[in-house]
Amino acid sequence: MIKYPIQTFDDSAELLGKALAAQDLVAVSQALAPLDISETLEQLERLNTIERALSYRTLPKGRAVEVFERLDAALQADLVSGLQESEVADVFAQLSPDDRVALMDELPASLANRLILGLNEKERALTSTVLGYPQRAVGRYMSPEFVTTHPHLSVGETFARVRAQLDDAESIYTIPVTDTGRHLVGVISLRDVLRADDSALISELMKKPLSIAATESAEEAARYCADAKVLVLPIVDAEDRLVGILTVDDALAILEDAETEDAARSGGTEPLRRPYLATPVGSIVRARVVWLLVLALGATLTVQVIGAFEATLEQQVVLSLFIPLLIGTGGNTGNQAATTITRALALGDVRPNDVFKVFAREVRVGAFLGLLLGTLGFTIASLAFTVPIGLVIGLTLLGVCTMAASIGGLMPLLGKAVKADPAVFSNPFISTFVDATGLIIYFLIATAILGL
Repeated sequence: MIKYPIQTFDDSAELLGKALAAQDLVAVSQALAPLDISETLEQLERLNTIERALSYRTLPKGRAVEVFERLDAALQADLVSGLQESEVADVFAQLSPDDRVALMDELPASLANRLILGLNEKERALTSTVLGYPQRAVGRYMSPEFVTTHPHLSVGETFARVRAQLDDAESIYTIPVTDTGRHLVGVISLRDVLRADDSALISELMKKPLSIAATESAEEAARYCADAKVLVLPIVDAEDRLVGILTVDDALAILEDAETEDAARSGGTEPLRRPYLATPVGSIVRARVVWLLVLALGATLTVQVIGAFEATLEQQVVLSLFIPLLIGTGGNTGNQAATTITRALALGDVRPNDVFKVFAREVRVGAFLGLLLGTLGFTIASLAFTVPIGLVIGLTLLGVCTMAASIGGLMPLLGKAVKADPAVFSNPFISTFVDATGLIIYFLIATAILGL
């Protein structure tokens, strides 16, 4: 057995970098050899497309398949362009049907069609089953390879079925129970099968199943799987026939992607869909520039509001000093509310029909926050300037916080109601809207109190 010297991640990265710079494929293979699968993935994700393809081709065949399976679909597609078609077809055939479909979504249609036609009849049928569902549906992420048993079978017969399909089934730890028409009637755990007497019937041991329709949202199905704390969630069609299973690892991957997407859009950018260092600069620019343009256009509202109240500012120049404070506080308050409600929507704590409950709650929260900040603002501004100025600042903070929290709480619910991503209606748009509306409140209060 070959023993490799212990090396850190940075040591491996340095060795790999030198080997790639020298175009020394033997040295590249030696740099990757001591690494486990996770460490190999980390190193590959830090390389550019050409370097990644060169490094991948030095991996032993079995290890290469394991690494390929765990790469993001976008990186798999990049890697395909650097491999010979025979190599691609070999790896493609060894992927699970749901992983094949994820890769096909990233490939040109002509190449995807050639790859699927190269599969044997059984694998092509399994892949086509998954491919037939809409992209956001859980059916697109399910595995059609699973072991089932029937109520009238014994534990011994069920164990024999499991043993016969060990190499093909995605998971064997939770076994769906179906009738002769493939309708889901129960589930039984492998632990219960092993514990029971061989002659015991499955009908005596099976439990009531949890399931979800294949056309349901993948994110909702994944959340359901995680909340129910099950290893496998059966997926059924409209007639309650079993068509696949969603495993907990796939559910967690779906939730991770959803969290990444929400975090990106809350910050005013599109998700990269691949590791940062593996993403071309042009892709990062495209992910950000559209939102920057949209927000820049929205910011013109703030400029127009200031222009409309230019005469007011000329009479009380001191009012301009507080503009950054007021719009910043309003934007932060709205973003806090939007982030809280977006997360609550994702967890299922609130639904779009809870709009009045959320509005009532956020009005109260915003009012309390405004009262606290307004009192502080009134005190400081009164001491630094005059009591009327302090009163303007205090009342504006009260009004802006109440308005911002209310709008921030409502926007994600509106997004969900119109079947849009709630995160899109979150921080970027709220900041722009609250800036303009907050300034209107500010100048109207100032005009009324100061008699301008």
